[in-house]
Amino acid sequence: VERLNRDARRLLPVSLRDLLIDREQAILAEAQRFPPDQAQALALDLVDGHLESTTFEVFNARADEAVGLIRQRRVSEGLIKLGALVRIPADLADPVLSVGPDGYPPGVAREYYAFVESNLDKIPVVLEDAKILRLDRKGLPAYWQGVLDRSRQQSPLIRSELFRDGKLVSHQRIDYRSPVFSVASLSYSRAVNAIATTWLAVWREVRGDLTRMPVPKEVQPRETQPKETP
Repeated sequence: VERLNRDARRLLPVSLRDLLIDREQAILAEAQRFPPDQAQALALDLVDGHLESTTFEVFNARADEAVGLIRQRRVSEGLIKLGALVRIPADLADPVLSVGPDGYPPGVAREYYAFVESNLDKIPVVLEDAKILRLDRKGLPAYWQGVLDRSRQQSPLIRSELFRDGKLVSHQRIDYRSPVFSVASLSYSRAVNAIATTWLAVWREVRGDLTRMPVPKEVQPRETQPKETP
C-alpha cells in the first residue's frame, strides 16, 4: 500500500502530491482503520463481481467527511481522510481479491503477492487514459465497475500459472517472462490509476489546486532493423 500511495501521487498535481506526502504515515494508519462491516460489504462485492450501492454509500460517507473537514478549514484532518480513501480502489484492482466464491488453492495468493513484491522494481506505472483523471465523483461507480471487471478477467490466470498438476508453484520459479508478470504489471498500474482518479474526484469538489499536473511520458516500441542475410 505504501508503494501504491507513492506511485499514485505521481499522477497528481504538485500541490496535492506534496500535501499527501507530508501526511503519509497518518494516511496509511487511517486507511487501516476500515470498519469491519464496511470491509465485509466490499469483500462481498469483490466476490460477486458487482458493486452494490452499499459500497458507494460507504465511499460517499467517507468522502463527504474529507470534503467537510477541508471546507471547515481543518485541512490536515481532511487530507488524511482523503488519502485514506485508497482502500477501495486498491482492492478493486487486485485480481486475487476478485477471484470469485471458489477462491484459490492454499498458498496461491501468498505466492502471487510474494512475486509482486519481489518484482516491484521491474513494474512500470502506465497511465491507461488521461481522461479518467478528469472524472468527478458521479463518474466513479461506472469506472470502478470497469476496474473490477478487468481484475476478475485476470484472476483465473493466477490459478493456472501458480497451481499446476495439483501442486503449488513457488514464486521463485517464475520470472518476468511469465504471464504472472503481465497480470501483476497490469493490475498494479490499474490500482495506481484508480487511486489517483479517486483522490482527484474528491479534491476537485473542494476546488483544490489542479495546476501543475504532471505530463505523462509517451513511450513507443523501438523499431528494429531486420538483420541482413549473407
